[in-house]
Amino acid sequence: MSFLVLRAYLKLIYFDVYMARGNFAALYQKVRDYPLGTPVGFPDVTERICGAVDMACIWYWKEVLCLQRSAATTCLLKQYRVPAQMMIGAQQMPFKAHAWVEVDGRVVNDKPYMREMYAVLDQC
Repeated sequence: MSFLVLRAYLKLIYFDVYMARGNFAALYQKVRDYPLGTPVGFPDVTERICGAVDMACIWYWKEVLCLQRSAATTCLLKQYRVPAQMMIGAQQMPFKAHAWVEVDGRVVNDKPYMREMYAVLDQC
């Protein structure tokens, strides 16, 4: 588990650089084009990775935003051949935007009712 937390922490740093530069297009491109890796032998890979990202967020030196967290989670899941998608949504009143991760139509890193709260703008 500590190896996954370290990998998650490094992914948070990686995507923090894109966020600091305001380069949303490059971040989006990286997540969308991230290759599927090799499958792993443990059945609860999704839960383990989401838990590792949560732990890495606790230890991160500054607040982790939903886009950074979701990008890191999506890429780590894809690395372990989980068909994850980062979802980007918005609500009108009051205006809010949010990002979360889904696997096979199920929210894995946030509340299960995200699609009811936010209209999906895009997924990658």
